Amino acid sequence: MGAEETAERLRAICDELSDRFYERADVVRTLVVTLLAGQHSLVLGPPGTAKSELARELTSRIEGAAYWEILLSKFTAPTRMFGPIDVAALARGEYRQVYEGRATTAHVAFIDEIFKCSTAALNETLGYLNERIYHPESGGAPIRCPLIGAITASNELPGGEDSAAVYDRLLVRIEVGYLEDPSNFAALVRSAVGRPAPPAPPATVELAALQHAVAEAVPAVEVPDVIVDAVVTLRAALRRKELVASDRRWRQAVGLLQASAHLDGRPAVAETDLSVLTHVLWDSPAQRPTVEREVLNLVSPEGKEALDLADAIEELEAQLDAMAGQSREALSEWVIKNAHHKLATTGKRLERLRREAANAGRSTAAIDRVTDRRRAVRARVLTEALGMDASMVRAQL
Repeated sequence: MGAEETAERLRAICDELSDRFYERADVVRTLVVTLLAGQHSLVLGPPGTAKSELARELTSRIEGAAYWEILLSKFTAPTRMFGPIDVAALARGEYRQVYEGRATTAHVAFIDEIFKCSTAALNETLGYLNERIYHPESGGAPIRCPLIGAITASNELPGGEDSAAVYDRLLVRIEVGYLEDPSNFAALVRSAVGRPAPPAPPATVELAALQHAVAEAVPAVEVPDVIVDAVVTLRAALRRKELVASDRRWRQAVGLLQASAHLDGRPAVAETDLSVLTHVLWDSPAQRPTVEREVLNLVSPEGKEALDLADAIEELEAQLDAMAGQSREALSEWVIKNAHHKLATTGKRLERLRREAANAGRSTAAIDRVTDRRRAVRARVLTEALGMDASMVRAQL
């Protein structure tokens, strides 16, 4: 399988998973880019947001890949992660571990509650993530692990030095939340009670093709001087905001830019690929909006304006929340005098910004995300303020 076909198949996987997992298109693409770069990701969000299901489904699309997952606790022993003791061998006086089906043999790993890693397992986990090696309990030569990348998850940020060390090794950090659009939520509920149609053969990619892309095709993607200059400019802008990332993180981020370009079928990194840095250069979620605005200053002025429109949309939703419990008449009056006009105006402006960005060959990701946010708020207005059935809302959007 050639590099172009591999990228094409990965794009098909992204499209299919984005259709299946509502409001997760950017998450899916970012996870695929992270795997292509041979890096690790953190999906940060509350329980029940399909973090593990998405990881399993993505890995299932890699033919021949070994998948391993674990839910960590403060009491998880290293042997449970990397290989339990062979009891039969121990009875014969031999100390041996069983590695099959553990982290040591996985191509993709999903580690839930990553920051609950026990002190006993910490050093082995760091070695596993950093160097793809495991030091056997019985001593001897380190075991090289075939790990391409780990997808980790947590519903909280690290709370101590030990967990902070693991956090630093996760290059990509992605926030997820519960579904916002009532029509998407209605579709989710419907999928739980309906009888799904037999699925078509899913898009897949061979493990060997993915490994070749990670080792050969992605590193071969050109990084033009204009991109290097843009990264230098971004670093300076973030430093002025007192947001400082390590040199190692910046260097590793270059691989993400190359992976993003490769996924889109381009031989060189373009400014649009810088968008992925939105998921790299923050330590706390509160810093993410600042990072995103500085990235969009370089990538897409239309996207930056879209974020300003997002502020107006958030304000409108806050007003809707504040009106909870009021009469239907009062809510309808608010829609007529305030919400309808603002949402309509915002929608038209977002459509225009998207056309301008697309015509200029710039990223539309931020615009699309704000457009989805506007659609979700409009759906809430239709259902909560005007009393429209959620099943009818999708046709109105």
